[in-house]
Amino acid sequence: MSRLPDECVDLVVTSPPYNLGVRYRKYSDRQNREAYLQWCREWAAQIRRLLKSSGSLFLNIGAAPSNPMLPHEIAIEVRDLFVLQNTIHWIKSIAIENREGQLRSHGHFKPISSKRFLNDCHEYIFHLTKSGRVELDRLALGVPYQDKSNIDRWRHTAGNDLRCRGNTWFVPYETIQSREKERPHPATFPVQLAEWCIKLQNASRVHTMLDPFLGIGNSAVAAQKCGVKNFIGFEIDETYLAEAWRRIRNHDSVIASH
Repeated sequence: MSRLPDECVDLVVTSPPYNLGVRYRKYSDRQNREAYLQWCREWAAQIRRLLKSSGSLFLNIGAAPSNPMLPHEIAIEVRDLFVLQNTIHWIKSIAIENREGQLRSHGHFKPISSKRFLNDCHEYIFHLTKSGRVELDRLALGVPYQDKSNIDRWRHTAGNDLRCRGNTWFVPYETIQSREKERPHPATFPVQLAEWCIKLQNASRVHTMLDPFLGIGNSAVAAQKCGVKNFIGFEIDETYLAEAWRRIRNHDSVIASH
């Protein structure tokens, strides 16, 4: 990132290693806590330098039930670099009871064998900006009103049956049969999650997007699907990078580098 010019990026969507002991191929995910937070500050400072004043950083961070403060510690570590403009909750799995009393579970989660902790079914997406005043296309992810009487009741609807989705996003993983063949990376976010971040920023205004922790390229695929012209990604593992290239190799508008 240090080789890129100042303020050349409109949007960053990324998810760094969480320092929770995930088994990557070429990275040790068990650093000293202070060293890890300092490292987070270093890459966050580079992102701030690269980001335009109108740009956004959507930072996906998860935790372990036994280590719940980690996402918040990272947010605090970078608070003199960025303003936390929105906190989005990425819901991976949820159980919902409908009006008829039927209970259904949706999504996927990793079961926890513990008498102390609940199954962990969500992660954070911190929306960080330089000023805290970046305008978003709130209705790009809009949902219809459940109570249609609200359309005429509230002036802000302008007569349209569409409201802001809010800061709780249910985005489940796709069901796979083989991780090695279909998702050969131990910690990815869904393509749809990155798509929603791009659309919220307003895809038509995103000319250059960055993901400094590319993995197998889900953010690049999302950029491609949203029509982003320029994409920059960094990845230290050649195997993951090759998989990212495989997924985008037929699309000349997407550029990956490492």
